[in-house]
Amino acid sequence: MKNLVLALFALVVMVSCSDKKTDRKETLHQNEKLIQQYFDYFNKHDWVKLSEMYTETAEFRDPSLGPEVVKQSRYQIIKKYTELAQLFPDLKDSVSTIYLAGEHHVVVEFTSSGTAPDKSRFLLPICTIFTIENGMISKDFTYYDNFE
Repeated sequence: MKNLVLALFALVVMVSCSDKKTDRKETLHQNEKLIQQYFDYFNKHDWVKLSEMYTETAEFRDPSLGPEVVKQSRYQIIKKYTELAQLFPDLKDSVSTIYLAGEHHVVVEFTSSGTAPDKSRFLLPICTIFTIENGMISKDFTYYDNFE
């Protein structure tokens, strides 16, 4: 009887661990799909759908917003990207690499490109760390050289 109880306990532990690994893989897969969809919306300049990928108020770290973490609503996200696209109508991001960094973080290396109002072209390498909670982006920490 004791051996049967131990065998059942071991089986429950193995199934539980297996389920956790499957759940983790599914979460990572969903996070990657979310970020791929994000860049699809970005390149289509669909700022409303892009904003809906964020929590009601998300935290941003972005050189264009200053050195501190800034909270932004979906409305502010739409406004920011609409203004950016007015300056650079052909703005596009090309993803180089997506790194899955645990269950809540996705790091993306990409290059932003477009044409400035003076008709000069630019290429800007960028790295963003997204924090994802409950299938929504809660933090968007973006790093790039803002001095040129």
